[in-house]
Order: sequence, then structure tokens, then C-alpha cells
Amino acid sequence: MKKILRYSLLAVVLVIIYVVYSNYPRLDIITGFSAKSVCSCTFEAGRDLKSIEEGDNDIDLVNYATNKINFEEKSVTSTVFGLKKRMAVYKDGIGCVLLPEKPSNETPNFNKPNRNISQSNLPYPYGNFPQKDTVFSNVDYKLLDLAVENAFDCEGYEQKNRTRAVVVLYKDQPIAEKYAPGFSSETKLLGWSMTKSITSAVLGVLEKQGKISLDQNKLFSEWENDDRSKITLNNLLQMNSGLEWIEDYNTISDVTKMLFLEPDMTTVQVNKPLIGKPNESWNYSSGTTNLLSGFIRNQFKTHQEYLDFWYAELVDKIGMNSMVIETDLAGNYVGSSYSWATARDWAKFGLLYLHNGNWNGKQLLNESWVKYAATPTNGSNGEYGAHFWLNAGGKYPNVPKDLFSCNGYQGQHVFIIPSKDLVVVRFGLVENPDFDVDTFLKEVLSAIK
Repeated sequence: MKKILRYSLLAVVLVIIYVVYSNYPRLDIITGFSAKSVCSCTFEAGRDLKSIEEGDNDIDLVNYATNKINFEEKSVTSTVFGLKKRMAVYKDGIGCVLLPEKPSNETPNFNKPNRNISQSNLPYPYGNFPQKDTVFSNVDYKLLDLAVENAFDCEGYEQKNRTRAVVVLYKDQPIAEKYAPGFSSETKLLGWSMTKSITSAVLGVLEKQGKISLDQNKLFSEWENDDRSKITLNNLLQMNSGLEWIEDYNTISDVTKMLFLEPDMTTVQVNKPLIGKPNESWNYSSGTTNLLSGFIRNQFKTHQEYLDFWYAELVDKIGMNSMVIETDLAGNYVGSSYSWATARDWAKFGLLYLHNGNWNGKQLLNESWVKYAATPTNGSNGEYGAHFWLNAGGKYPNVPKDLFSCNGYQGQHVFIIPSKDLVVVRFGLVENPDFDVDTFLKEVLSAIK
């Protein structure tokens, strides 16, 4: 018996050694992801460690991390078998910031945005008061409730869809809303790459104010003396710059190194070479979006003006008061990936685009900008516009082709369907095709005659 136990323990030790040895180069990224995730979910979303580790961190290799929360200092440290300790710290107003493995002598920039959050006395969605008691005669509410119910998993059964939240707005009114256990209308949810659409909208505000133009080039001083000077703002917004970038979350790639190793995420792609021809080299890139965040910062004289602008001119103007856009260590908004808000507030962002940039009578974006966002970029097969995903190519065959959406990792979505006067928000941990987006939207649409 002792011999069997000894061999069993030896086998376990050998497995641990193999896992650590084979993945050692990735441990910085694994512990970085884990520390950042636990920190944000704890201090932004108010969730407990068990639910975070079983949900958000239930990813191959990340689930090997051990996480410790310091509630007094508002920090999280993560290791894998005691190796590669990484720390993330929470700072009011800018969320959780991942610290480098080797501390720097430089003082981190933890400035926070000034926000003027006023409580509107209007009903939701244009305010936060209870919505109007509106019943649409052309909506089959039983069918709609069933469609929403089908998007979730039944308690006690296999977790397949792993949906956390669904909100449906029709003709400016909420007609369906549901949350998984442990989540509610007050729970902030991470948009992941839906943040890219927020970044696009901020650029849209600057365009409406006459401060930038889509055809401008010579965007960065580092590009002045080579062919990158010809890259336009339009090329960056359409992910069609021709710059080198690898977006692979399963390996040590440009995107994972940027998110979990780089203190300044806006400089990663600015230093990349041109390997394609602008407007003929579509390539989805989180580096491009953080490059745009740096471009936005360059439009302001001070860092504080940059921090304030996103909220004062967009986020708080449409009442997304729960939203927090997190920064990197250098004080740049991580425009590619890190924004938190309730599902109801994400629906407000969809409503802004449904109404062509108009928010309750105020034109925040030019109508032409919204049309531009939903226009297919060259080489994307009708699937991508200007930091929005599209159905122009018919990816979802049972859904109108005018659908465009904010999409994020693991199936975060704000779907905008102008022809149906509809906004549909879905948050979860499984994405298409494992979560069947086409069937989900088809069932929602079938309830509206």
C-alpha cells in the first residue's frame, strides 16, 4: 500500500514538473491574467473568489494559478506553484492595474478621471428610473421569454451556454431581461473587445468636434520617415493598416504579451513594421486599438484632459454611469479590452448607435460616422467595419444583414439591428458557435411580428 502511495505521489510530482517546465515561458502571462481578472472581478464587480475561479479563470493553465486577495490594500497576487508572482492593484476610477513582475523605480501614473455623474429623472433607458409600463401588441412576450430562457442553462444541468445576462430593447423600451444566479442588473460585466467599439465612438466624438479626420496620416512621429507615414486613421479604425500583429490568445503572441507584460500598451504596435499594404491587409488587432488610444491621448495637452474626455463627452453623456474603463501602468485607457459596465448600461451604448449617434435629441456622433462604423472594410468578407462587427456578409443567415455589433471574448455582445428597431445585449463565458448566436437572435426576432 505504501509503495502504491509513493508511486502515486511521484506521478503527481512528475506531472507538476512537466506542467511547469512545458509552460514556464507562459507563466508570466498566466499569473498576470489571473491576478488582473481576480482583482477586477473582486473590486469592480463585487464578486467572490470562488465564483471568479470557477467562472472567469476556469481556462486551461490559468486554472493552475493560486490567488490571494488583500482587501485592505485592494490588491491580488497570483502564482503557479509559487512561481512567477504577479500583482494587480485596484485604484478608484481606473480599475485594476497589473504591475510588472520586476518593480520599476518609476512612480506609476494613477491619475483618475473627473466625472460629473448626474442622476436623470427619466425612465430607463434615457435615465435610471423605472421604465415606462409599455406593452407592444406586436410582441409575443411568452415566445420572447422562451427565447431568452433558451439562452441560459438550467440549474443542475450541464453548463453549455454559460450566459450571464440578456437585455432586449425594442423601440427604446426594455422588453426582456434575465440574469444568471449571482448576477443582476447592478453587476458590472467585462466587455473585453467590446471596449474597441467604445474607443471608436470616442474617435467619432472627436471627428464631430472637428478635431480629427479619417483621411489624416502621419499619425505618429515614429512613422515620419518611412511608408508607415501613409497609414490613415481610417486604416487603423478598419484594422487594415498592414502593420505586423499576431492576435492569438493561446500562445505567447503580440496580444498576450501586450495585455499581461507591457506597462504602456499604446506603444507596442507603433513600433511594428509594415508587412502589408494599407487598405489591402485586413488583420484584427488589439494592438491597433491601443495604438488609437495613444493617438487620442496625443490630441490633448494634458493627461487629465485625456482621461476626462472619454466620460465627459461620451460615457456619462449617455448615462453609462456604471462604466469604468481601466488603464495600463502608463495611464492609457486599455481601449482594446478593459471596460466594465452593467448589461443595462451596455444596452444604452447600443441605443446610441441604433439612433445614428443621437442620444435623446442630442447628436453626439455624426450620422455619417455611424454609417461608416457599419460599412464593411476591404478584405473582411463583410464581417467588419470600423471597430464594429457586421452581418453584411450573412454570417448569421437568419438575422437581418444590417445587424452590426460590439463583440468581446467569450461571447460578450451588443447587437444593433436598425431594421427591427432592436438592441440585444448578451454576456457569457461561451462564444459562437458553441453559443449559437444565429439561433438565439432568430428566436428573439421571431417573437416580434
